[in-house]
Amino acid sequence: MNLLERAELAPADPILGLTEAFVRDTRTDKVNLGVGVYLDEAGAIPLMAAVGEAERRIVAAAAPHGYVPIDGLPAFRAAVRPMVFGEDAPVLERVATVQTVAGTGALKVGADFLKQLNPSARVLISDPSWENHRALFTRAGFPVDSYRYYDAEARGIDLDGMLADLRAAVPGTVVVLHPCCHNPTGYDLSPEQWDQVVAVLAERELFPFVDMAYQGFAEGLAQDGAVVGKLVDAGVAFMVGTSYSKTFGLYGQRIGSLSVVCADADEAARVLSQLKICIRTNYSNPPAHGARIVSTILGDQGLRTMWEDELTTMRNRIASLRKLLVKGLEAQNIVDMGFIAEQRGMFSYSGLGPTQMERLREEHGIYGTNTGRMCVAALNHDNVGRVAQAIAAVRA
Repeated sequence: MNLLERAELAPADPILGLTEAFVRDTRTDKVNLGVGVYLDEAGAIPLMAAVGEAERRIVAAAAPHGYVPIDGLPAFRAAVRPMVFGEDAPVLERVATVQTVAGTGALKVGADFLKQLNPSARVLISDPSWENHRALFTRAGFPVDSYRYYDAEARGIDLDGMLADLRAAVPGTVVVLHPCCHNPTGYDLSPEQWDQVVAVLAERELFPFVDMAYQGFAEGLAQDGAVVGKLVDAGVAFMVGTSYSKTFGLYGQRIGSLSVVCADADEAARVLSQLKICIRTNYSNPPAHGARIVSTILGDQGLRTMWEDELTTMRNRIASLRKLLVKGLEAQNIVDMGFIAEQRGMFSYSGLGPTQMERLREEHGIYGTNTGRMCVAALNHDNVGRVAQAIAAVRA
């Protein structure tokens, strides 16, 4: 008997499978708006100047390639915690932080740990959410449901529906939250709306899991991470998974962190010991290079200022690309898609349906998911006009 005969062909990942189809496409004017990657005007992933300088310093040091501790590079852990929680925040004394294999690794380590603590819990994700949220928590053994979030007719957030679904959740339910640049819709809660959500989370004794993948891409580092402070002030225990792929342009380095806010320092020490077991039995310990880059930049005021300036430029450019796409659509007599300029971050829920998205791919070589999600950070002055024309064509 061949045990491997039982293996069935799995469907392609909705994002990575889209990229594979894009690569196979032989058209020279094709555009990939599916994968969440920031591209410059030349259509390439930029090497941030601060990252390049940090790498030069790392290479010049000629350090040996030894193992990183299970919980990550100490300098990295010390550098990212203030960025997530604020400089000199008192809460840092009761936070357990580990380095992870990107933001996805943070979600996986956190999911494994939560499953160990509360095997009967269920997970709520936003409707819609990043496709991998449901898959990841399901594979970790959780039943996964959703809370209302996007109102397609109103082109905005269904706050009343979201609050109602959270109030109906049983205590101990894990609630996955997007603090900014909601993926895939681009619609974010206002500070006042976050106050209402946090109050319900605390009242119902739910467990927030904040997935911070785009800190700095909406308004700024502090503004985009404000919900973390609100949760701290509410006195709830929660997790924050942070990705540094987009904000540092370190996609291939797979660098992330997971922080758990605990009741006190003793609890944080116990939580850290358990997180290390989860890491040890998954991938033993994390890679070093990306962590060295991030810690070098955050630990040097000159490099940090350079990086923050670059991040601001990227954020402002994405906002300008949104406006440019809306202008291009209006030139094609599409006047009901101005909401694209109001969304934030890398993604836009365009409102296009599966058939229209298929036509964009097949007839025009423009790739986005069937949900209508497009990565506006992959637009540039050369392709935005053609994208607008194609959208007009499939809407005709």
